[in-house]
Amino acid sequence: MNGLLTGIIVGILAGFIASKLTSGSGKGCLMDLILGVIGGAVGGWLFDLLGISIVPGFVGEVIVAVVGAALVLWLWKKLS
Repeated sequence: MNGLLTGIIVGILAGFIASKLTSGSGKGCLMDLILGVIGGAVGGWLFDLLGISIVPGFVGEVIVAVVGAALVLWLWKKLS
């Protein structure tokens, strides 16, 4: 249960930060959560692909998820 709660918190926080960085406002709690979860997966994949190691723990998870979520938002804007 603790891991799930941490994942939800990381997802909401990362989605919100990425939304603020790319458009200046959050997208709402649910969209920020979805964006953060997708961003975490994309960021984790990208960091592994590039061989980048990040600080383990909550802060590292947030950094990876924010980078991934910002990339997802950037791609979404370019494709739409």
